[in-house]
Amino acid sequence: MRPLNILTWHTHGSYLYYLTQVPHRFYVLSKPGRPAGYGGRCGHMPWGDNVIDLPVEDAAKTEFDCILFQDDDQYLKDQFEFLTEAQRRLPRIYLEHDTPREHPTDMPHPVDDPDMLLVHCTHFNALMWNNGRTPVRVVEHGVRVPESVQYDGSLERGLTVVNHLARRGRRLGGDVFLRARERLPIDLVGMGAEEMGGLGEVLHGELSAFSARYRFLFNPIRYTSLGLAVIEAMLIGMPVVAVATTEMATVIENGRTGYAGTDVDALIAHMQELLREPELARRMGQHARAYARERFGIERFVRDWQRVFAEVTATRSAAVA
Repeated sequence: MRPLNILTWHTHGSYLYYLTQVPHRFYVLSKPGRPAGYGGRCGHMPWGDNVIDLPVEDAAKTEFDCILFQDDDQYLKDQFEFLTEAQRRLPRIYLEHDTPREHPTDMPHPVDDPDMLLVHCTHFNALMWNNGRTPVRVVEHGVRVPESVQYDGSLERGLTVVNHLARRGRRLGGDVFLRARERLPIDLVGMGAEEMGGLGEVLHGELSAFSARYRFLFNPIRYTSLGLAVIEAMLIGMPVVAVATTEMATVIENGRTGYAGTDVDALIAHMQELLREPELARRMGQHARAYARERFGIERFVRDWQRVFAEVTATRSAAVA
């Protein structure tokens, strides 16, 4: 498959970094000052040469093979403001990162177009959204971590990695985290973590090595998509304790790769057990690493996205012909 020119947005930096491991050219829209959603090629990620910063005023003058939306405003507003009518007829994909917010089962997706492709990053998301007439594919997450980083677990503490947990509240499990922290030594990292007595943000490139010292990862999230931090922790050989909702219920095998459940007191008891028994944590982490490599390896992720891009461009070419 020849390299494609793909227009997209900087919606989730970590996901965009993994997506750009696919061997195509990604033109990422930017605005002066790099406001949210228009960061272009920015930040601390080790972007490859295939990631091209594109000021919004240059979008209409650039040739693309495919448009990849990742947010409602991009689909509902930006394409009409920044793209030509011909560009809006190109093969188009909407990548949905999240669960339906207004209603867990009945919320219609903003895209209802049989000529587009809707890609969900978990099967749970695809199940819960009302996808309308739009064809749907699922591409599960793909992650890579430095091969040099190995789980150590010598620090008798748990770690939670969630951005802006204080302001995102119950949906992201802020109350669950506080309840667990009352009885366990757990550190919080992520953007805005200081607002809840946390340690602050750890740069993505440093997170795996930072996390490896901790005994386990605790994921308190009630309702959102599957967090990349969970997969990254598993890939370094770290056991995970999590609330068993959304896609998380399919990721953790109880007693083997970690613990997942909806009884918070039981989860706290499991975390106490992992603090007491470092060898148990190590064995679980080894199983977690093997499972994550098979299900969430970057090679599988790249293959899946290659198939999606091939499908959508071939379908549109056939329709035009």
